[in-house]
Amino acid sequence: MYLGSRLWSSVSYILNLATLSPLENPGAGDQAAQVTFPDQWQNDPLLTPANIPAILQDDTPGFIPFTPPGGATTGPYADFKCDYPNLGADWHACSTPTDRACWLKNDKTNQRYDINTNYEDTSTASTPPGVHRYYELYLHDGWVNADGLNFTYAKIFNGSYPGPWIQACWGDVIPYLFLALETYFRELISLAESLYQRFQPTQAQWDQYSLAWDPACPIAPGDNFTYTWDAFQYGSSWYHSHFAVQYGDGALGPLTLHGPSSATFDEAVDPILMSDWGHNSAFEAIWRGLKAPSVLLNGTGDLSIANNLTQVPYDCEVPERYTLKFDPPTRRGVKRYLLRLINTSFESTFVFSIDNHYLQIVSADFVPIHPYWNTSVLVGIGQRYNVIVEASHPLADVDDYWISVQRAACFKFPKLAPGKDYLALGALRYGDSTDNPLTSVWPDIDLRCSDEEFSSLRPILPWKVGSAANNKTNPTGDQNIVEVSNGLQTEIFPLAQFSLGTQKFLPFQIDYGDPTFLHLNYTGEWNPLRVMIPENYTSKDWVYMVLEGDPTTFNTVGAHPIHLHGHDFAILQQIENANFPQKLNLKLDNPPRRDVVLLPQNGYAIIAFKADNPGVWIMHCHIANHASFGLALQIMENQPAAIDIWPSFEKSDALNATRKTCETWNRWAGNCQNWWPGDGSTCGAGMNEFYPDSGI
Repeated sequence: MYLGSRLWSSVSYILNLATLSPLENPGAGDQAAQVTFPDQWQNDPLLTPANIPAILQDDTPGFIPFTPPGGATTGPYADFKCDYPNLGADWHACSTPTDRACWLKNDKTNQRYDINTNYEDTSTASTPPGVHRYYELYLHDGWVNADGLNFTYAKIFNGSYPGPWIQACWGDVIPYLFLALETYFRELISLAESLYQRFQPTQAQWDQYSLAWDPACPIAPGDNFTYTWDAFQYGSSWYHSHFAVQYGDGALGPLTLHGPSSATFDEAVDPILMSDWGHNSAFEAIWRGLKAPSVLLNGTGDLSIANNLTQVPYDCEVPERYTLKFDPPTRRGVKRYLLRLINTSFESTFVFSIDNHYLQIVSADFVPIHPYWNTSVLVGIGQRYNVIVEASHPLADVDDYWISVQRAACFKFPKLAPGKDYLALGALRYGDSTDNPLTSVWPDIDLRCSDEEFSSLRPILPWKVGSAANNKTNPTGDQNIVEVSNGLQTEIFPLAQFSLGTQKFLPFQIDYGDPTFLHLNYTGEWNPLRVMIPENYTSKDWVYMVLEGDPTTFNTVGAHPIHLHGHDFAILQQIENANFPQKLNLKLDNPPRRDVVLLPQNGYAIIAFKADNPGVWIMHCHIANHASFGLALQIMENQPAAIDIWPSFEKSDALNATRKTCETWNRWAGNCQNWWPGDGSTCGAGMNEFYPDSGI
């Protein structure tokens, strides 16, 4: 339910450290990782062999490192290994193509770490003792040719879009994820410290550079910050900037925590990111919408098949179409491939499918589930699904099949020109052909803006949800209402239009220079714009939250992917076209769980989480402009326990690290010469020009 942070002090593992320098044309950069050796690493008592100079290697017999089944087999990431040297020589990897549920096994004792191991138990007995991973990321100003039209406002990590693939194995510690901003940016730019919920540990915050709060101050250009976090869960995710809508300009990348799977497969495909893409900055798009929007698979698309344009304004060569290569069936059998689907969009919910190929869905977000089959899967913004595809070569005379990404019917999107089909973004090939496939999309794919069927998402590791501790007024806990105003409420802040919370229309806005984390011992009335929901319960208590539309009109203004930082949550009920509490029927015995839920259109969802992660956590809509307009709130979870962990500046290195970052940010942001366009011409506009939106 939360990210435990237990620092294993035994082994450091140096692998795939991305340290690319600023490039003249960052958009054309190479993702290949390079290994460097910061001074901090030399203090580790033992270094594992992979990618370490021979002089540093230890030849003591022990655990044999292995390539994870979800790892790359070719390319710059092919050297990645999982390693558990603290387990000793009696342990070995037990994942095989016929049994992916097993991860590690001791043949002498028959002990196992597998898909049935309770990763929610943060004791050392339930998490394999992995190694240390070290990464460096640099955020650059640059350009990207994603679809034939140059995008000149890109913000990209280490010179590439998407950013480098960050990997770890179940039980690893990432004590050194270094983030820095380099060069002068052409507009307001900063990387918020809370990239994504899985970068936020909760214990061992005495470590100087641990990140354990949310939100925090942004990192100013020229500054840097170091994160420490643990991989006690496993699955697919992504990292991204949380500074306003900045990730929409490219500040994101895939993240994989390797571990067991609930179904078998032979090979894995590198993570597949789906995204809409504009050609104006995301900071402009929140005012005017995406310009000439297209749709990308792993950073590539074609503007001509995404827009209703009589003449496509290409100014670059159209990138090569995204392609999967499957081995055809042989007498030995049919290969099965693992695909990791991630929606990193600005505003679009997608339905993914491959013509004539069924998908076996095996996980939702970070939660392994009992497998089920479908022709397609709906992926909301921020959601992730692991799916397995059989290379069955279903049409004997056809070697090439379209990979389709259809936009679900959630919100407005430009209509396509007659005969255009932006859905066919990639190709699955059994041979060496480069011809366009001639196949057709599966018939009757459901494009309603609805999550996968509630009954289909059955977690392997079951939860039994107790009654709500926060049931002062009703047994379903706090009611949190999505509301929208008829226009921008500029007296609140320039882009205030949405709200989420227990009070009537109260948009959320971050105070960048003075985050809540610096005020954990505050006992007064919070600034209303912080939209603070106190949940002061123990680690054994359940907190329920109802997500619904306006209580008068019951209008949710569409469906919203709601994301809670710091937790997986159980989905007790999710129902369309019903006004809470109509048709109330809570599922408490092993309900679906994840960290992003689609609030159904004109319906409601009820979620529950254990109050076992003290601190401040954001809950927000993952449609970028909705969050920017204020559709978010903060949860103050177990405030007394949070104060015990971070008692004061005198006793907490984490508080001091945050204060230092905030001081640097305030100096940079307080100088209007740094505001877009960097020449002082907007100084007279005041701070509303600099902070026009919610900040998330």
